[in-house]
Amino acid sequence: MRAREGALPDISILIVSFNTCSILRDCLKSIPRPSGDITLEVVVIDNGSRDDSLAMVRSEFPWVKTIQSEINLGFGGANNRAYHEATGHYIVLLNSDAFLEPDSLLISFQKMEANPTVGLAGAQLVGRDGTLQPSARMFPTLLREFLTMSGLAHRFAHSKFFGQNDRTWADPDTEAEVDWVPGAYSIIRRDVLEKVGFFDPAFFLYCEEVDLCLRIQKAGYKIMYWPSIKVVHIGGESSRQVKTLEVSRSGSQLILWRMRSTLLFFRKHKGYSTAAICLLEIVWYRLRAIRKILKGTPAGQVEAVTFRKCAQLMEQAWRETNGGRVSPPQPW
Repeated sequence: MRAREGALPDISILIVSFNTCSILRDCLKSIPRPSGDITLEVVVIDNGSRDDSLAMVRSEFPWVKTIQSEINLGFGGANNRAYHEATGHYIVLLNSDAFLEPDSLLISFQKMEANPTVGLAGAQLVGRDGTLQPSARMFPTLLREFLTMSGLAHRFAHSKFFGQNDRTWADPDTEAEVDWVPGAYSIIRRDVLEKVGFFDPAFFLYCEEVDLCLRIQKAGYKIMYWPSIKVVHIGGESSRQVKTLEVSRSGSQLILWRMRSTLLFFRKHKGYSTAAICLLEIVWYRLRAIRKILKGTPAGQVEAVTFRKCAQLMEQAWRETNGGRVSPPQPW
């Protein structure tokens, strides 16, 4: 997949892989072969995987640039490293569990060329069964976090007030200027990244794309949701609520990482409300635990343990980040 003779590629696609050999293969297969419409390069960075991801890429997709990291750099850190190897005029972030529809890249390129005030844009994300995923979102605030955690956002999804966080009230087939879009797929102007920087290395996982979109917006560029760009995404959306009866070790780790990043984001951009978001989560989880205990059922007792654990994890995240002021040593 070569650039035009003597020219830089139109698009550089960055893919971070972490033990995703099989699904990464499907992801790379979804990338169109070279054509006269646009020129591409693909950069895959392996984030300390223990499977044969990198060997598979080098064997089956020799046109892909590969980078091997001996440690897990996190989503933002890995993309930052891949960015240094990329030469395209536009940067496309693509999750290893996301698959492009045939015209996704061409439409992305054409729309960015036609809209120079857009700094970053995202696609309509759907599951393999066609189920819509949150694809156009608003910046987190204390109110929006409460609406999501309480379940009110889900219960009144068609309300502009209650459904504001994920814009669940909006027509998913209508393009719109939004606050941020998920990192499963986005296209970004290189010159914008050169102005505002790429991902903040403080965020190991979670909130890195929210922070980037906010910085791009502050620089005077628009963040757009373009539903004419279709991307199939297996991963789906990580829930802000506890939906299982038990929190596994790996699940606890991800919850802790999410809490750390939430505190880091609020301290960086909304300093006055960092303690409030921490207190909101702790109180909410402890109240949920009490409610489950009062139910007096075996399942309720198990759920109470889960909610108490979540409250403890937020207390731990507060200590480890010094109230959102410092990022713990990485890899988390």
